[in-house]
Amino acid sequence: MNPLKFSDLGLSDPIQLALKSRNHLTPTPIQAKAIPELLKGSDVLGIAQTGTGKTAAFALPILHRLAQNRGNGKRRDPRALVLAPTRELAIQIGEEFAAYGKNLHLRQCVIFGGVKQNPQVNALKRGVDIIIATPGRLLDLMRQGFINLNAAGFLVLDEADRMLDMGFIPDIEFICSKLPDARQTMLFSATMPPPIEKLAKKFLDNPKRIEVSRAATTNK
Repeated sequence: MNPLKFSDLGLSDPIQLALKSRNHLTPTPIQAKAIPELLKGSDVLGIAQTGTGKTAAFALPILHRLAQNRGNGKRRDPRALVLAPTRELAIQIGEEFAAYGKNLHLRQCVIFGGVKQNPQVNALKRGVDIIIATPGRLLDLMRQGFINLNAAGFLVLDEADRMLDMGFIPDIEFICSKLPDARQTMLFSATMPPPIEKLAKKFLDNPKRIEVSRAATTNK
């Protein structure tokens, strides 16, 4: 049997071009399992280590679906939110979204603390489709009135166990309460301690559980 290729997954032509330009032809196990479910609109609970290709597993279907429905052309409120535990991971996820979405003309903004907020605020004022953020700075900008999540139909909680370790769960619960109930939610975590199981039950709707063994990880 021939191995599954990205071209078999039903992703749009602009995304296929971006994948080919990066010489990404064959999906990793988590990508092969998660992308079809996410394209169908299912919530996904992914248990996967760093290095399994999980960023593309959620970025590609989000980009595909955002590009299919561009809205009314007015000022853009964010339609997708990705939460990550650290500035470094948020930046890395932002780079992946930019690379895979380079032919789609979608706008994104990476939000994190430790730097002045003005460039981030200016990007938000211009309108963005995708926000990739650490919880603390996102919450700060929400409280200042710079971010409205009423149109955010996609939510990703990445490395949820690390966010638990860093004490972000109350922030995440508050942020989730500001998103529409009718949304697609993806939670990825290397481990599933009881607080993360509880979070998943609270915010995911009948999710597809996808588990990838350590054998699938790449060496650092």
